[in-house]
Amino acid sequence: MINITWLGHGTFQLELETGEIVVLDPWIDGNPSYPPAHSFTRVDAILISHGHFDHIHDAVPLAAKFSPQVVAIYETCHWLESKGVKNCTAMNKGGTQQVGPLSVTMTHAIHSCGILDDGKIIYGGEAAGYVLHLPDGRRIYFAGDTNVFSDMALIQELYQPQLAFLPIGDLFTMGPREAAVACRLLKAEKIIPMHFGTFPSLTGTPAALANLLKGSDSKVWQLAPGQTVSW
Repeated sequence: MINITWLGHGTFQLELETGEIVVLDPWIDGNPSYPPAHSFTRVDAILISHGHFDHIHDAVPLAAKFSPQVVAIYETCHWLESKGVKNCTAMNKGGTQQVGPLSVTMTHAIHSCGILDDGKIIYGGEAAGYVLHLPDGRRIYFAGDTNVFSDMALIQELYQPQLAFLPIGDLFTMGPREAAVACRLLKAEKIIPMHFGTFPSLTGTPAALANLLKGSDSKVWQLAPGQTVSW
């Protein structure tokens, strides 16, 4: 059993049975969906899907405060290390490494990955996703920012994730129509939508996705910012 807390936009906190806290794509400062009542008292690992500000903004301050293991693609880790981040364990797509009691596999994503640094956009490698292998054998697919892509069928074949975190907001990621196709390819039992509603331009909704999935085996699990569910 793990506790999953949506912290708005693409940011999540996972509390493992053993007590470790894993943060996915940390954006706190300036995130209009971040729940003001939430605070971190412990962070053991940070997973970063790509270098856009709304996914990496608070990685450096959290790393400075809690000294977690920080996981990202090689070029993004190189940039984080230039900002003083310690214990940054780089990886690349198809690779797997141990992150506390989890093993984590990096997957493909269809998105860009420029890092805004001192007014300039620098190369951050490529955008990625992750499959999290839990100690009890269950698997979570965290897509990061992406459009649907046919190789999601390979993610299903290789890893059979039972839970998938998918962006649905449209404009900067796929919208509900594309996410519904992603659900059919992944065949995950539960889908947690993300990257929607933060700004007016992100128009995709969980209700639209759920409507498109009627009759399928995938069920939408909508969270409110700050809500925690156990899985």
